[in-house]
Amino acid sequence: MSLELDLSFLFVVAVILIWFMIAYQFVLTCFGYVNYIKSLREKRKIDTMEFAYPSCTILIPAHNEEKVIDATLTAMRQLEYPEDRLRILVINDGSADRTREIALRHAAEDPRVDVFDVPAGEGGRGKSRALNLGVRQTFSDIIAIYDADNTPHRAALRYLAAQLLLHKDLGAVIGKFRTVNKDVNLLTRFINIETLSFQSMLQAGRWQMHRIATLPGTNYVIWRKIIDDLGGWDEEALTEDSELSIRIYEEGYKIKFLPYAITEEQEPQSWRVWLRQRTRWVRGNNYVIGKFFHDIPKFRNRRLAFDLLYTLSLYYVFFVAILISDVLFIVSALNLVSISLPGPYTVVWAMAFVLFIFEILLAISFDHEDRLRNIGLIILMYFTYCQFWIYLVVKAFYLDYIKKERRTWDKTMRFDVKPKVTSTSS
Repeated sequence: MSLELDLSFLFVVAVILIWFMIAYQFVLTCFGYVNYIKSLREKRKIDTMEFAYPSCTILIPAHNEEKVIDATLTAMRQLEYPEDRLRILVINDGSADRTREIALRHAAEDPRVDVFDVPAGEGGRGKSRALNLGVRQTFSDIIAIYDADNTPHRAALRYLAAQLLLHKDLGAVIGKFRTVNKDVNLLTRFINIETLSFQSMLQAGRWQMHRIATLPGTNYVIWRKIIDDLGGWDEEALTEDSELSIRIYEEGYKIKFLPYAITEEQEPQSWRVWLRQRTRWVRGNNYVIGKFFHDIPKFRNRRLAFDLLYTLSLYYVFFVAILISDVLFIVSALNLVSISLPGPYTVVWAMAFVLFIFEILLAISFDHEDRLRNIGLIILMYFTYCQFWIYLVVKAFYLDYIKKERRTWDKTMRFDVKPKVTSTSS
């Protein structure tokens, strides 16, 4: 009897936590929809305006990127930004392949393209280190960051820069990224749904609801002065974007999400690569939470404090609830235990699952991905892809807090992918 009561209590707690997190994400999705509508109007207005764009340097950290760097630099050279105001700097971080050769060919063809070779002995320490070394070679008013596999739409950079000029409270502006290889296999289709829904909920939704967004690591611009004032990127952070975002807000600036400034990027095509990348992400967020956790009560931006606690809840409280729910579901299905509860708790759990499907479908509809096939993918995702995140959280917790393994940068493997043809509009 005692065991049944204990299991019943765990089940109720798990259902409540799952329902609360999914319900809050649904609220964010609704705010994301409002942001989507407002952004369409904003884009039409921006397209009628003229700007005296500030000088800008695009930083592209590159380590063994021969498979993607040619397409990336081709896209950068086609950006609609005043030629005399733009510089494109490839930070060659000890590449042992043809990355440098390809970048130098572009530099010979276009005076805006430069190649900075990280000095021997100073490289190979991750993206943050490469950015800190690269930014010292620049004198521009603003800095744009793009990963070496990105092919931004031609108008993306000018849309981002325009927001910095229009809103003086902005320290940085971030755009949207889409999965260029989304139709390669089942994994890339899952990732496409995940990344689009993440941006619709946790970028567009949070910006509209809390005026908070998080640097995504690529496709963003930031005032150079802010980088200098903050001392650059934290070289201990595996998710340098999340860490820098908090310091930007604490400096008194905001970060705006701009859904019509779009770049195409490559995502992992194998589960092994995906697991390594996502483990780095979770460990990076562990570092950020640990670094700022004791400072949360002192944050000037109270919504930022709430947002960091939400991130902590999403990675641990929510996934623990999912794990408990999964275990109880399995043991009940195998008739190993019996959980008899008064009240419609099973119905409530089922409603949370339906809400999860609906909010994801609504979120990806902003990008016209709400097709019938994707409904089946979302259902399949919950029972497969989403469950893998439990393993990632547990693994990262073990590596960081039990094994105390040193955090090191793990580069994501690239694949030969033909990029989409980019356009002026989104």
